Amino acid sequence: IGVREIGGLAAAIGALEILGLLAAIGAGLAQWGAGAAPAAMLPEGLAGWHGTLAGAFIAFFAFIGFETLANLAEETKDPARTLPRGILAAIAVSSLLYIAVAAAAVLGGTAAGGNPLLGLFEGRSALLFALVGFLAIANGVLVEIVMLSRLFYGMARREQLPAALAAVAPRTRTPVRATCLAGAIVLAAALLLPFERLIVLANALTLAVFAVVDLALWRVQRRGEAPPGTFDVPRWVPPLAAALALALLLSELL
Repeated sequence: IGVREIGGLAAAIGALEILGLLAAIGAGLAQWGAGAAPAAMLPEGLAGWHGTLAGAFIAFFAFIGFETLANLAEETKDPARTLPRGILAAIAVSSLLYIAVAAAAVLGGTAAGGNPLLGLFEGRSALLFALVGFLAIANGVLVEIVMLSRLFYGMARREQLPAALAAVAPRTRTPVRATCLAGAIVLAAALLLPFERLIVLANALTLAVFAVVDLALWRVQRRGEAPPGTFDVPRWVPPLAAALALALLLSELL
């Protein structure tokens, strides 16, 4: 129906998600006295650190998708300026929210339960929070389909995929065929693979891709200075990012 309309819908659901997370933070902090002390959030021993890394590997799933904002560059005003700022701002805000929610779950005494976030609420509040969680997952899938369709569209224009995927609807100016293919792939993956296995597989592949991209950027930076107007990062960022991605991947595989 158009990238402006779908972007507005995703933003509205995103605002609802943030309100839900803020409610979880408030509920957890309100139950602080009945929960654990702040020191309980620090890992104890080798098993504790292993659990922390395993949890970080699974939680990495929440950070998949920020980088795909670049696929919407052609539909963005002043992308060289707005896209890098948007990606970094979104990661920063999300990280702060995730850390605050995790701390609230631990301090509220529910982190050891089977459903830590729902454990912060009771009755209709729990049902309402579950509904927000459902919308959050649906919104993430919606955004990923939009991003993936643009990836297919760009590859088709470069003759790396069938030319039919580069077709754009004359009224909405969106790649409808590429969007349908992206939706079909997402649906098939959701139906054919167990959820836990799908998360592990997605995380492992994404971490590997991130490491390769970081190393490629490092090589590009070593070749020379970035052209004027190009978003640039310090030289130490790509190798450090690649090392962290590989360390997180190896911690799960080993």
